[in-house]
Amino acid sequence: MSDNPLLPIREKITALDKNLLEMLAERQSLTNQVAATKIAEGIDVRDPKREEQLLISLIKTGQKFGLDPHYVTKLFHVIIEDSVLNQQALLSAKANPDLATPLNRVAFLGSKGSYSYLATQKYFSRRSGELLEIGCDSFAEIIETVESNQADYAVLPIENTSSGSINEVYDQLQHTRLSIVGELTHPVQHCLLVATDTKLEDIRTLYAHPQVFAQCSHFLGKLSDIEVIPADSTSAAMLKVNELNRPDVAAMGSEAGGKLYGLSVIESNLANQKENHSRFIVVAQNAVTVPLQIPAKTTLVMATTQAPGALVDALMVLKENGVNMTKLESRPINGNPWEEMFYLDIEGNLQDGKMQQAIEQLKATTRFCKVLGCYPSEDIKHTAVSAVAALTD
Repeated sequence: MSDNPLLPIREKITALDKNLLEMLAERQSLTNQVAATKIAEGIDVRDPKREEQLLISLIKTGQKFGLDPHYVTKLFHVIIEDSVLNQQALLSAKANPDLATPLNRVAFLGSKGSYSYLATQKYFSRRSGELLEIGCDSFAEIIETVESNQADYAVLPIENTSSGSINEVYDQLQHTRLSIVGELTHPVQHCLLVATDTKLEDIRTLYAHPQVFAQCSHFLGKLSDIEVIPADSTSAAMLKVNELNRPDVAAMGSEAGGKLYGLSVIESNLANQKENHSRFIVVAQNAVTVPLQIPAKTTLVMATTQAPGALVDALMVLKENGVNMTKLESRPINGNPWEEMFYLDIEGNLQDGKMQQAIEQLKATTRFCKVLGCYPSEDIKHTAVSAVAALTD
């Protein structure tokens, strides 16, 4: 018999964890059945009133078992989000049967361990078919790999909550014939990674992608006598530190990526904003059909005339058609000094009448307007329920 008094308690916890996983798997199976019914009946994926009632009931039940309302809320936000994304993936697969292939060839920036690699793994974990990863050294190479049919998809970072839009990707979108077919938001948690037992004050050289340096500028500003060397990707930075294997060099990247290169964390939470997320888009040669039951987003690029108020006139088209714009980004037009291309993210489905009308009016109002893609929105808004209100209801 073990002398460790914690062992029997830990064994019970392990057994409970196994039961939890079995129940979560059963719940996921049931939500897949729900998705099948929604496909057949044309029912929307989300039912806000049902979600709100469910969460209030769970909070009250949790209180009876001594569970904190905020803990219950956070837990079921994750479960509901997973359910919604799984249902959306099933609906999308049903609407696009030609895309179901045994192999998904996906191009992304860097190699194993880069943030784009982690985002690729996350996005395609909900899609059928085996994943073939194709690491690239630049955004231009990623686009070329899909355009030349060496890959089926590309995953590209488009913006970050700390450093803003990734202009190079927007510039690539201006010229490619590829379509945006998906999106995802991935948490980015920058760490200082080393290959040997060392301390922060011993570091003299830092490797990272330029975007990482931009997102961690406050942390870097506190350091002195450190050379900052840009790398093509976070994975390239981590590989370099692994190869050098010296106590005076470090890389900046994710803890999960660092483990793939045998690196350990000596500092964490380095980003300027502690809630640091990157949004990625998924592009392919052909557009996808988005069922009307799924919340959709449409991205387009346009150029207005050089007349006063031309941009305002274009944006008024969206307002008059009741279409919500979630992002507006401008980029210079190569060869046309002081002229801009405008990129717009819009909440709406191209199959919807008001969206079709808005696009047609934009084409008439602007000198150039092109839809870059209509795709399922994976920006899942959590059910807004006050835990306190739920308990006093």
